Amino acid sequence: MKIGFIGLGIMGSRMAANLQQKGYELIVYNRTKQKADQLVARGAIWATTPSDVAGQVKTIITMLSKPDVVAEIALLGRSGFLNALPANSLWIDCSTVNPSFSRLIASQANQRKIRFIDAPVAGSKGPAEKGQLLFFAGGEKSDIEEARPLFEAMGRAVFPMGENGMGTSMKMVNNIMLAQTMAAFSEAIVLGEALGIARAQLFNTLLSSPVAAPFLSMKRSQFEEGKFDTEFPLQWMHKDLQLASDTAYEAGVALPMSNLAKEIYGLAVKNGWGEMDFSAIYKLLSK
Repeated sequence: MKIGFIGLGIMGSRMAANLQQKGYELIVYNRTKQKADQLVARGAIWATTPSDVAGQVKTIITMLSKPDVVAEIALLGRSGFLNALPANSLWIDCSTVNPSFSRLIASQANQRKIRFIDAPVAGSKGPAEKGQLLFFAGGEKSDIEEARPLFEAMGRAVFPMGENGMGTSMKMVNNIMLAQTMAAFSEAIVLGEALGIARAQLFNTLLSSPVAAPFLSMKRSQFEEGKFDTEFPLQWMHKDLQLASDTAYEAGVALPMSNLAKEIYGLAVKNGWGEMDFSAIYKLLSK
């Protein structure tokens, strides 16, 4: 089965590699061609434009950075893939975008008789590489079931959330918790160190207590070594918090803690740490 895959960054390249390992034939496109080299070396076919991908498949997966990039790749200009997909094709967007944007592009897809699933992921580089991602899927139940083998090739679970836009709604909820948990943990470490608690004792105690989220244990070595190698870029966490803020405004909901966290991550980006892992928020708070 041929699958189109567009967006081969930290996450997308690993998701595509897992599909390839499961026997799917890939038609790939990325704005930076070099990022597709390993997949092409293993048999993937390079497409020169997004529309070229659409001319060869009936299922496309996108994993892109921001709403405007999704719009550009899918809709804008002659190279946008949406106008080139055959009727009844399936588009699965795994990008983290805001729910209102997902509903907008779903309507654009439906006008062209293209089925659409918004399916953002929970997980970073490690889970993407190991095929352990979680997918929050918004769309028709039948379409999600049809796509389940693809989700299972890339992840360990898919959660059907309801209609289009509900997958990205769940991602907004997930990421405000993720961002604030990391900021709170970093702040706790900063205070503990200032009070003279030995670093090893801090980590051993906090990470074994019920207040610590499980993912924090995976970040321990970054704090201890001061090397914040990128699993999930800090700049994208800042972007996701902005999307959550926009979504809350549309829903008439106040997010005072999330908006404070957004500004803290924004300061870290301004300090030049945007391309580091989002755990590098500790670098800002420790100063």
